[in-house]
Amino acid sequence: MSVTVALDAMGSDAGPAAVVEGVAQLSREDVDVHVLLVGDEPQLSTLLAEQRYDASRIAVVHASQVVGMGKKPNEELDAKLDASVLVAASLVKQGQADALVSAGSTGGVVLAAARTFERLPGIRRAALAAVYPTELRHGPRDDPFALMLDVGATLNCSAEDLVGFAVMGSAYSRIVSDIGQPKVALLSNGTEASKGTPAIVEAHQRLLEMPGVNFQGNVEGLDIPRGTVDVIVCEGFLGNVVLKMLEGVSEVVSDIARDAYARKFVWKVGLTMLSQGLRQIRTMTDWKQYGGAPVLGFDHVVIKAHGRSNARAVRNALKVAAKAVRRDLAGEIARGLSD
Repeated sequence: MSVTVALDAMGSDAGPAAVVEGVAQLSREDVDVHVLLVGDEPQLSTLLAEQRYDASRIAVVHASQVVGMGKKPNEELDAKLDASVLVAASLVKQGQADALVSAGSTGGVVLAAARTFERLPGIRRAALAAVYPTELRHGPRDDPFALMLDVGATLNCSAEDLVGFAVMGSAYSRIVSDIGQPKVALLSNGTEASKGTPAIVEAHQRLLEMPGVNFQGNVEGLDIPRGTVDVIVCEGFLGNVVLKMLEGVSEVVSDIARDAYARKFVWKVGLTMLSQGLRQIRTMTDWKQYGGAPVLGFDHVVIKAHGRSNARAVRNALKVAAKAVRRDLAGEIARGLSD
């Protein structure tokens, strides 16, 4: 099945060069994915000319404006109707593309999707999901990561929202990680059903009665790095704090190891002996290999790539989007909600 992805080429922190490089690399692979590069046409065409690529798989669509990082997304989208993320979303809405991918502002991507696409029946709020490294492995490929949602799209959630997130996270885990019955849990301050906010307590009771979700109850913060479940559900404020903390810890560990290696001979010997394990940790915490975070709840596939995405991360984000389209992610979520 051929899949066309509309890619907001202007949103990355590093500019469009890495985005174009990733698209060019993907075009040379044996995957049936076509990309509509959306952004400043003269700039994108110049960057493409510097790459080796399959011209039959890439087209450039001009958009004259960009949603700025660090600015209010609603004001930016109101003032910039020709913003690259809006134009890319419109291409999906019009049927010229099957999925939207952007490394731009999270708020801008979520709001552009909300203004352009329809929410799935039964979903009040969208959720931004993200993978994170775990000690335990998951699924048939022994993936060293699990899924968490929401991590920033919806800051305050009702019980209904959390139940919807559980269904969406379960569907995404089945489709992308090939886990037959993903283990799903609510993040709370205790494993007892009575622990947590009123929304968590109510969601707990509702999920116990949903046969389509393999609900495991509540988990605590210490279960996050252990990976005791495949999908953790929480409100966006908490999820975003947890995700940023995990990213920070992995970077600090790498910095400490690098500093220790340079300081003392005995540390250098010890770190050399542990080098295989350290390489494994770096691989597990390398967000570039995961591609991007899905924005779930809409009737079209939306993937939010990391703002610091390099060519590899862009390439993987496009592959994740194509896989979600081919396996009918939106339909899988809709069926889960109707159970």
